[in-house]
Amino acid sequence: MAVENHLAATELEATSPYELRIDRGRNVPETDIKRALATGELGFLHSFTTGSTVDGPGVRVVAWTTGCQFRCLYCHNPDTWNLTNGTPVTVAKAVEELRKYRHGLNTMKGGFTLSGGEPLMQDRFAVRLMSAVRDLGIHTALDTNGALGDRISDAELENIDLVLLDIKSWSPERHRTLTGMEIRPVLDFAARLARRKRPVWLRFVLVPGVTDDLEDIERLAVFASSLGNIHRVDVLPFHQMGKFKWDKLKLRYQLAEVEPPFRSVVELTKEIFKGHGLKAY
Repeated sequence: MAVENHLAATELEATSPYELRIDRGRNVPETDIKRALATGELGFLHSFTTGSTVDGPGVRVVAWTTGCQFRCLYCHNPDTWNLTNGTPVTVAKAVEELRKYRHGLNTMKGGFTLSGGEPLMQDRFAVRLMSAVRDLGIHTALDTNGALGDRISDAELENIDLVLLDIKSWSPERHRTLTGMEIRPVLDFAARLARRKRPVWLRFVLVPGVTDDLEDIERLAVFASSLGNIHRVDVLPFHQMGKFKWDKLKLRYQLAEVEPPFRSVVELTKEIFKGHGLKAY
């Protein structure tokens, strides 16, 4: 492909996923983009970070894809919405980078997490990368909103050791307001993962005035506990660390005045999940 020279000169590693990165793939021909999406030979990555302890078990390397169909009001990486904001990377290049960390990741009982953006916007790349990484003996995790789960087959799911499933809200109306998308495909994917007995960590962002309705949280906890494959629930307090990106990108940010949730509310939310037999952190 025409992007190989660009790959060699581009630094993928970031000190933080909160770095603003735009237009890194804007010179990739449209024909190459279409081919990449169809074959998975090439993917678009915002960055990758090392040493994460919050994106799956152990210490992990995390690759952040670009492209997302959700428009979450609290998104801390709106620069990942646009596919071509990402750096074009071949599967071989990504695996070459990860190979350097294989020994350390295994020693620290960690692995590799593919996050985003929404990784399944680039489903063929995600599938090929996960398979190659697993062949290296590295634990694999996929962080997804779940809405595009029907893009990957049951056989392809077997190369994903853990799914980090982000469920934004239980209420269909609130979910639509928060993300711009319907919740039903997310819940369908959750049910499919349960039928396949694939391990899942549920991730729930607690936003004051947006996702903190206790009845909604209770209903989500009931649903999660019914699945039988939720190994833990991560309650993630809302923060403003990505606000500067909205400003830089000249996007209207509706949560500028929202404060992080009180610790007591975070703990109450955890207790609701625990009350249904789930491990919550």
